[in-house]
Amino acid sequence: MGLDLMTSSFLDLRDKLHRIAFRYLQSDEEAQDALQDTWLKLSDKGDVKSSQEARNKLVAVLRNICIDRLRKAREAPIDIINSNDMPQYNMETEDIEQLEHLLQQQLTPLQRQIFNLVTHECCDYDQIAKKLSMSVEAVRMNMSRIRKKIRETLKKLDQ
Repeated sequence: MGLDLMTSSFLDLRDKLHRIAFRYLQSDEEAQDALQDTWLKLSDKGDVKSSQEARNKLVAVLRNICIDRLRKAREAPIDIINSNDMPQYNMETEDIEQLEHLLQQQLTPLQRQIFNLVTHECCDYDQIAKKLSMSVEAVRMNMSRIRKKIRETLKKLDQ
């Protein structure tokens, strides 16, 4: 009898539930899917004692399903996000090379070597320290100074 009460309550409230889901999801298909998920979730648990309890459960479960769908939509993977929505910076290869040359003029020969090992050869600090017979801390300090000089140079270019 509990299952019959849930079924009859669902059928009575179907249009109202659809409107609620549509208000949340702003899509008819999504609202239909949310209704179906609500029914599937509650059809197994049909032990309700009154039609008011059935109505309350239907509305509460539907609301939670809609909220979950909205959260999942916000957490879209990066490859799904349309790249046209993001600002794009189009720099020619020559411009990048000129900018890098300008930045490297500001560096000492050792800093230039460390910068090239990090950026172009993808070496980590341990590898660089071994190659250049330095401590890892010295490599870190030099990279910190390099980044500072790069920031200062970029600020000058922006002005």
